[in-house]
Amino acid sequence: MSPWQLMLLPFLECLVLVGIHSYLGIHVIKRKVIFVDLALAQIAALGTIVAFMFGISPQSTGAYVFSLLFTFIGAAVFSLTRFRKEKIPQEAVIGLIYAFAAAVAILVIDRAPHGAEHIKEILTGTILWVEWQTVAIAAAVYSGVGAFHYLFRDKFLLISNDPQGAFEKGVRVRLWDFLFYMSFGLVITISVNTAGVLLVFVFLVVPAIMAMSITDRLVHQLLIGWAAGTIVSFVGLVGSYLLDLPSGPMVVAVYGVALLLVALALYVVRSKRRGKATSHLGAGLAAVVAIVLAFYALGTGLSGGGNDCAALEVDGGQWKAHDAKGDLLARLSALDLVQQRALLSEERDAAAILSAIERTDEEELKTALAQRLLELDPTKGKAHLLDEMKHGKLPIFRSEALDALKKLAQGTFGYDPMEEPETAANRAALEKWDAWLRSVSP
Repeated sequence: MSPWQLMLLPFLECLVLVGIHSYLGIHVIKRKVIFVDLALAQIAALGTIVAFMFGISPQSTGAYVFSLLFTFIGAAVFSLTRFRKEKIPQEAVIGLIYAFAAAVAILVIDRAPHGAEHIKEILTGTILWVEWQTVAIAAAVYSGVGAFHYLFRDKFLLISNDPQGAFEKGVRVRLWDFLFYMSFGLVITISVNTAGVLLVFVFLVVPAIMAMSITDRLVHQLLIGWAAGTIVSFVGLVGSYLLDLPSGPMVVAVYGVALLLVALALYVVRSKRRGKATSHLGAGLAAVVAIVLAFYALGTGLSGGGNDCAALEVDGGQWKAHDAKGDLLARLSALDLVQQRALLSEERDAAAILSAIERTDEEELKTALAQRLLELDPTKGKAHLLDEMKHGKLPIFRSEALDALKKLAQGTFGYDPMEEPETAANRAALEKWDAWLRSVSP
């Protein structure tokens, strides 16, 4: 599968997210409720978690209903906490609700098997594995929300721009606030399932901040937000593929860099003395480099110049230590993906690799180990790669295993890594792979 095939759907999903979130983000910033997105996203995630505790799959319609109902409750609470004369800022209430929802979610998910993995998925999402149907549903729902806001734009814009004036004109602010937060919650409920809490928050806030920093006209703000979101999404997804990093966090990081660059550019362009402003930027860059080098020196000094600390792993319910220099899995666990690949390329102990494969539950690391084992011990390497094709949970690692084996088998036998291994076609293909493995094994 080519990089373009892998990244096409995630990119389209990002475009759909940018389209509605850039608009809603402008309202959020004008209303000074920046964290309402995080709060509603966390409430939606809490609904999914509660559904999961009832045995409902997180990707099912039932989980979506739970999530949506929780979000509507949150919308009602936010609309009721808007007062004409505020003694306590609404943002404080929103922050508290977010904290409570996050705490309850952690308490609930702690009782679930693999709870940490579920929390990770909620935060980072699974946008890399989005499907056509998901993109189409999101586009349809977001279009409906957009049409609703356009139809009643006078009410929504008045309340966002001048809430006091809306009260004075007799507008039913709480009702329209509820409708705003309810439609907003509908968007968030769908977005969080694929993009995760962090990416949804950034899609909402960063394009709006960029646009509102450049112009005051709503139409121009939307165009700038959409253009920035498109470019950043493309760069982030390409970067995640080339560097083998999670897509959602990578897009978030690129958004952060883009926002910084826009802020610095505006600082120079709008400065009366651009030469002086440029010199300030140079001094700031030098200071940042100096701080980074200082922390690097401090970290290297405190660690004794290397990663010699003992690594811990669970063995039969008991914690035991492994010398990081002696145990391959412990050494790999202390490294990032690029460093892991570099270490494996130098590892020549097939028994150590085989031991690491049998003890790790990380699918990505297991696949990388099996690829290296294929070079050192082809028979065992083939068996473990075929095992990944049979039992792998993620298409990208099934695809990597297939790519390694099809070079030897001169074909795929009809196996499709993007489909589940349990499908009839893949079961038939895997039987052929088993026969091939028996025929080439000594």
